[in-house]
Amino acid sequence: MEDINIKITDRDGVTHEIVAPTDMGMNLMEVVRSYELAPEGTIGVCGGMAMCASCQCYVISDTVLPDMGDDEEAMLSEAFDVKDNSRLGCQIQMTPDMEGLEVELAPES
Repeated sequence: MEDINIKITDRDGVTHEIVAPTDMGMNLMEVVRSYELAPEGTIGVCGGMAMCASCQCYVISDTVLPDMGDDEEAMLSEAFDVKDNSRLGCQIQMTPDMEGLEVELAPES
């Protein structure tokens, strides 16, 4: 069992230092929901299927992430407030490689 340290800046601009488990198969969107860093019903609306972009975040750190899949790329091409560093939190698995990840939640659209 290995937990990782990540930083998540919520939509109010408050940065939270989080300890996230890597042994539960959680993704970033689920971590945000479990720590209640976004109001209920405003993140992960589609349940993590890369179909709504409600979990869009901006990756601040230089953490190496897995390549973006076709579904994620397609969803971000239609989403609002997309930046070059945008990713869907539901597509970022919490693994030991994610140690030090820093993200900012995109505005609610």
